[in-house]
Amino acid sequence: MSLIRPFLQEEAFLHDVQDAPGGERALHIWWLGQSGFLLKWRGRFLLFDPYLSDSLTEKYAATDKPHIRMTERVIAPERLDFVDVVTSSHNHTDHLDGETLVPLRKAIPDLQFIIPEANRAFVAERLGCDPSWPVGLDDGDYKEVGDFRFHGIAAAHEELEKDEEDRCRFLGYVARFGPWTVYHSGDTVLYSGLVERLTHFNVDVAILPINGSKPERKVAGNLNGSEAATLACAINAKLAIPCHYEMFTFNTAPPDTFIAAATALEQPVRVLRAGERCTVEKSAAGVMTVRSND
Repeated sequence: MSLIRPFLQEEAFLHDVQDAPGGERALHIWWLGQSGFLLKWRGRFLLFDPYLSDSLTEKYAATDKPHIRMTERVIAPERLDFVDVVTSSHNHTDHLDGETLVPLRKAIPDLQFIIPEANRAFVAERLGCDPSWPVGLDDGDYKEVGDFRFHGIAAAHEELEKDEEDRCRFLGYVARFGPWTVYHSGDTVLYSGLVERLTHFNVDVAILPINGSKPERKVAGNLNGSEAATLACAINAKLAIPCHYEMFTFNTAPPDTFIAAATALEQPVRVLRAGERCTVEKSAAGVMTVRSND
C-alpha cells in the first residue's frame, strides 16, 4: 500500500509556517496527522498532541494489533524548534510519544509542556524528564502559559477515568489567546455534561476526532463523524476541524460522514490534509472568515 503524501512536508511545510503572516486577528492551523496540530498566532506557536515518529508501527509490528501507517510524516519533530508550548491530552503513545517529545525538547530548552496533572509521574518516566517540568491541569482548572491560557476539560476515552485523587487522566484543552478560543478535545466520546462544560467558552475552532468506536479494534474509541459534527453544533463552534484518521489502517474512518452530518446541521467545517494550513481571520466585530493555503 502506498502511503498518503502530505499536502506539504519538510522544507515546503516549514516555508509555509514561516511565511504565514502574523497579526492579532489571524490564526493559522496546520494538521500534522492523527491529533497533532500546529497553531501560529502573532508569531507564537502552540503544538497540540504531536505524533511525529513510527514508534507505534515498530512497537506493534509483530502483534495481533499492527499499527500500519497510512500517511507519511509531515515533519521531523526536532525541526519544530520554534514552538512555545506543546500539549499531551493523555498517556496513549499517539498523544504522548517519547520519540516525538524528547527530540522536540532537546531542540527547545525552554519549551513549555501541558499535561493532565494525574499523569505527571507517568509522563516523567516515559520522557525521562524532571517531574516538575510539565504544567499540570485537571478538569475545570486553568493555567497561563506565556501568551496562552489553557483550560482543562474532562475527556471520556471511553470512560471518565480518574486517579486516586479524583483527577482526570484524559483531558481536552480550551486554549484562549488574543481574540481566539480553540478547543482540542483530545480523545473522547460524548458524555453527560460535555456540552455544558464547553458552551460558555464561545469556541471559535473545535478540533475533534472522527474515528469512532469499534470493539474489534481492541482500543478505546472516540467520537464518530456524526457525533463530532453534532458536538460542534451543540457548542456553537464557528468552525470544526476533524482529526484522528488516516494514520493507522485499523483505526480510521473517512471524513464523509462528518461532512454530511455537518452539512445537515449547517455547521461550518474545514477538512485538512496532513501538512495543510487553514487560516481563520476575525474582524473587529467578531466576524470570522476561513481561508485555505495561499
